[in-house]
Amino acid sequence: MVDADRTFVIVGGGLAGAKAAETLRAEGFNGRVILIGDEREHPYERPPLSKGFLAGKEDRDSVFVHEPAWYASKDIELHLGQTVTAIDRGARTVRLGDGTLIQYDRLLLATGAEPRRLDIPGTGLAGVHHLRRLAHAERLRHVLKALGRDNGHLVISGAGWIGLEVAAAARGYGAEVTVVEPEATPLHNVIGPELGQLFADLHAEHGVRFHFGARLTEIVGQDGMVLAARTDDGEEHPAHDVLAAIGAAPRTSLAETAGLAMVDRAHGGGIAVDASLRTSDPDIFAAGDVAAVHHPLLGTRLRVEHWANALNGGPAAARSMLDQEVSYDRVPYFFSDQYDLGLEYSGWAPPGSYDQVVIRGDAGKREFIAFWLKDRRVLAGMNVNVWDVTEPIQALIRGGAQVDTEALADPAVALGSLAP
Repeated sequence: MVDADRTFVIVGGGLAGAKAAETLRAEGFNGRVILIGDEREHPYERPPLSKGFLAGKEDRDSVFVHEPAWYASKDIELHLGQTVTAIDRGARTVRLGDGTLIQYDRLLLATGAEPRRLDIPGTGLAGVHHLRRLAHAERLRHVLKALGRDNGHLVISGAGWIGLEVAAAARGYGAEVTVVEPEATPLHNVIGPELGQLFADLHAEHGVRFHFGARLTEIVGQDGMVLAARTDDGEEHPAHDVLAAIGAAPRTSLAETAGLAMVDRAHGGGIAVDASLRTSDPDIFAAGDVAAVHHPLLGTRLRVEHWANALNGGPAAARSMLDQEVSYDRVPYFFSDQYDLGLEYSGWAPPGSYDQVVIRGDAGKREFIAFWLKDRRVLAGMNVNVWDVTEPIQALIRGGAQVDTEALADPAVALGSLAP
């Protein structure tokens, strides 16, 4: 029986919001749980949108977090296809787009992120795409099939994870692919130039063309359709479709208007939360892509846009809403699948933060682990086609001790023996 005396409201119908609702019930909360999402779809997971579902290897139903009937069975009230337009912190209410006011005792903001847009002529043409939502992925899957069937050309702006995963899916359908990237290698801001070339070589072997050191300046069309994409160095690439894969921005307007403390965009943006995922308002919490967490382990404020952060952050926020002691110190983690290469990455080591990269295994065969170190301390590790090593890699990161780099590079030395 639901106790109507207490109401917890979750704004955001993605993985973080769904897992928070699940956790509230699992932890015994018997008040009202209201989950509000601006999509009409039930909460779903985003990794398949650029991986298995996009590539045609997984069906549509596989992306959903729970079966639709699960929400009613747990007395979770769903408001799908509804936008929250305002938060009144004094009255502790949220206003929906249709004018409905919903009172809350505790509020969780899991509003996620949205794709960054290309600010160039031609973005209104029919063949310009973004990839963030299930509807985007469904449309893009049809596009890639058609491009493959008709020997069509896809130009991708951005060689980050989304850009590369879509490139792999497109080549799987037989489409011609050109990737335009301002840096000298793919994934420069994530894994640095030392490993970026490996991904350039991987995709080149599968027929992807790269145009490094350039940005798109115009998408040329005729009769509303894409014909070509031009870059700032004067090149023109034939294109039937263009994908903007230039990153995502946290959806913070609701929190900003409500006067919550924010993180400067120059430092990643997002809603500022402490280690318990509580915002500057003690009754409002944030989790997932939108939350910039003061990370106890890394000693910095960090906003992570990956599946594992939503998967674990939603439950952590729910426990914090229940006044349980929470210190959200998960090691950042993500994974990717491209062609026959699978990888997992743990940690945080942006360019400039490390002074050494150590390779364990055979990078040439694409079966190895890469470690990013600072003063011989492991900041991050990426295992490529090597499995069941995430736990010892994260133990090395958590331990923070100096390591013997020769032993770290030696596959004969057990990783577990190197952690303090």
